[in-house]
Amino acid sequence: MPRAKRAKQYRKLMEQFSMSFGFREPYQVLVDADFIAEANKCKMDLIRRLEDTLHGQVKPMITQCSMRHLYDRKSEPGVEAAIEQAKTQFERRRCGHHPDEYPEPLSALECIHSVVAPKDNGVNKHRYVCAINDEALRASLRQVTGTPLVFIRRSVMIMEPMATISAKVRSKDERSKFRAELKTPAGKRKRDDDEDSDDNDENEGKATTKPAGPDKPENKKKKSYGRKEPNPLAVKKKQTKPASEDQHSKTPKVTEAAVAEEGGPTETHKRKRRRRQKKKSNVVTTNGETAATSNDGGDAEPSAVGAGD
Repeated sequence: MPRAKRAKQYRKLMEQFSMSFGFREPYQVLVDADFIAEANKCKMDLIRRLEDTLHGQVKPMITQCSMRHLYDRKSEPGVEAAIEQAKTQFERRRCGHHPDEYPEPLSALECIHSVVAPKDNGVNKHRYVCAINDEALRASLRQVTGTPLVFIRRSVMIMEPMATISAKVRSKDERSKFRAELKTPAGKRKRDDDEDSDDNDENEGKATTKPAGPDKPENKKKKSYGRKEPNPLAVKKKQTKPASEDQHSKTPKVTEAAVAEEGGPTETHKRKRRRRQKKKSNVVTTNGETAATSNDGGDAEPSAVGAGD
């Protein structure tokens, strides 16, 4: 498994190839004889490592000339296992170099370059990912735009960064898209378009009903908006009185009303009348007798008899 930082770089790189050059899963991986022989020498699970490096499903392919190169190296250790793997797990890519016409297989540089760029115009027409261990072949394929390159070094699968020519094409496409967006006028919102269409329909209806006369500029009425209500979540709710207090306040009224209807006395409203006591004072008469008089101005009553009686 590649390290986390390297895996993140590879994922971003494949996303750039997908957006700029149209790569899609499963990725067509074109493998040469040196690459598959090195993978078997390191006892590497080739398809799984390719999927981990490219972050997607892969479709491994090998050309007829590369298979002939493997058969020529059959005596080397680990090549027979590579031949069996290429037969069973890899799809054979027809390169057009038939043994009848070419008794000796073409070099990997000539064969794979003709497959990747068949018209020799520097474009990866079929969007191949090239897994190549040959240095000269990788240098040649860097001149073909939109070609991801993978190789094995010290039992580690490495993906090359985007070539300079491919990066230039990508940046040019991005600038052209940006300029195209600037040239196009700013589009209206769908709601504005609907309002304009409704206004046009109303104007057409008015034009049919109005009599012929001098053209006058119509005053457009401004749209009036109603009063905005406050946010219901921010408004303080009304506090309701508890039911016990309401019942307590209502019960005296009900009882008083019932007693009033019956005609009985109400103790709550009637106030007891207190009787005022009269104060008495002693008055001495001319005969030497004392009489009690009240402060209220009433008749004086004799209260005592003199000693002479």
